[in-house]
Amino acid sequence: MSTVVVDTPHGPARAELHRAARPRAALLLGHGAGGGTGAPDLVAATRAAVAVGVHVALVEQPYRVAGRRAPAPAGQLDTCWLAVAADLRERWFDGVPPLFGGRSSGARVACRTAAAGQAAAVLCLAFPVHPPGKPDKSRLPELDAVTVPALVVQGRDDRFGQPTAGPRREVVPLAGGHSLDKDLEGVGRAVSDWLGRVLRSRE
Repeated sequence: MSTVVVDTPHGPARAELHRAARPRAALLLGHGAGGGTGAPDLVAATRAAVAVGVHVALVEQPYRVAGRRAPAPAGQLDTCWLAVAADLRERWFDGVPPLFGGRSSGARVACRTAAAGQAAAVLCLAFPVHPPGKPDKSRLPELDAVTVPALVVQGRDDRFGQPTAGPRREVVPLAGGHSLDKDLEGVGRAVSDWLGRVLRSRE
């Protein structure tokens, strides 16, 4: 594991790099709005991805690097994410296809930027379908806009709602809530199985 700092238009971001021995793809994973890259589900997903031959970059947004807990506006998050993706693609991806992903807010960023970043697939951990208690404020259009294979791993009791499956979108429900820490083995298994199928379809 190594760490690199990437300059973005809104300050430095940080990426924790986990290298696979024989890389088949590179997965960028973003954190939640108030959390960091050490979230248990992100760690489980990272281990699962590396085990099936996928580099992983755990990306820390500039507002977190600067020590702020309140997230930056969506436009800034997306701009910084794409800057990190472009930098790592040039310096680190080794020509393998990029995959985008993240938990909660990071999953939303991954969905919104998938097309612009030419992501080959999108992994969403605990996608926040709507704010708690406000189902009328749906974020499903962000998921629906993803045109590449997508996986959503969601706690059955997630107070941020339940996503629906789609033509290119799989949903794996697991025990627990928004933190996805009740079944970390299930998180790893879902990520590993899905990545294996996505990568085989590209070979």
